[in-house]
Amino acid sequence: MVLSPDRHEMRARARADLRMGVPVVLRAGDRFALALATETLTSARLASVCAGSEDTVLAITARRAETLRAIAYDGDLARIHLPRDADLRWVQAVADPADDLRVPMKGPFRMARDGASDLARSALALAKEARLLPAVVLAPASAEMAAEAHLTVVDASVPAAHELSEVIWARVPLEVSEAGRLHVFRPTDGGEEHYAVEIGSPPRDAPVLSRLHSACFTGDVMGSLKCDCGPQLRGALAQMGEEGAGILLYLNQEGRGIGLANKMRAYALQDQGFDTVEANHRLGFEDDERDFQLGADLLRQLGFSATRLMTNNPAKVAMMEASGIAVTERVPLQVGKTAQNAGYLATKAAKSGHLL
Repeated sequence: MVLSPDRHEMRARARADLRMGVPVVLRAGDRFALALATETLTSARLASVCAGSEDTVLAITARRAETLRAIAYDGDLARIHLPRDADLRWVQAVADPADDLRVPMKGPFRMARDGASDLARSALALAKEARLLPAVVLAPASAEMAAEAHLTVVDASVPAAHELSEVIWARVPLEVSEAGRLHVFRPTDGGEEHYAVEIGSPPRDAPVLSRLHSACFTGDVMGSLKCDCGPQLRGALAQMGEEGAGILLYLNQEGRGIGLANKMRAYALQDQGFDTVEANHRLGFEDDERDFQLGADLLRQLGFSATRLMTNNPAKVAMMEASGIAVTERVPLQVGKTAQNAGYLATKAAKSGHLL
């Protein structure tokens, strides 16, 4: 039926369900698994799952497993059998590193080594897309159980969709240039919108001065001194205003793609003495979870094929070129160093390869 949601729309529905604490069912062929995000899990739902199966596991990423000294037999993830007496506090303590220093020993763990791990991998990807901690309780399920409980069923083989389409643009006079326009792009998968700020009328047949800027609520809006994001945003716009033309791509990928709540968790871990990369790893994330291909897609839709990219991050240059946008010049943007973010910038240079 035309009115029925397609596979990508079901994936978007599943993300919303996980954020609310509602279980979803993942399907791979004739195999099904019930998935519950640990962050939004309730005691009642955990008890219901554990009562129905002795094969319930807690799936975590290899990064989180490394912190817990648990063996990731599945390579990029680990599956931990839930002990018979496991309660919500135990599950969430394994998933969340907030009290790791106070209670470092979470085990011993009984790891799952047999069977396919594809459904666990898909569940962790969904949790990341939902901006939740990447830790999921998994139990065997069936199509009948999903239908009876009115649960969303997701095809594990369907990847996240990143197709973007422009919704609207309008003139927005800015401090740096009265000739400003804001373009709003919306993804087809129901995810967050992304924006392009166009300064002047840059010619489409020449490399455009551009900046890939990931949203930073604390830096861009609140003026946080823990990062250099706010000064980079304003500095990039100011330079575009001085040159009379440019494109600032504002991507809603807060906290290197982990979301504001997880970014605040990382900040709390930094207060315990961990650097930015270490904090992300303890949470179960990679150094950087962003998708810079979004920026290339936006530039292409705006009619550009080449750019002078304002960045200190060689990874952005590589991703743009791999996505078909020629980078004719890397324009440094070294602003915003403070006493509070000196360690953060040093970590970006040492561990993420930023040219500072």
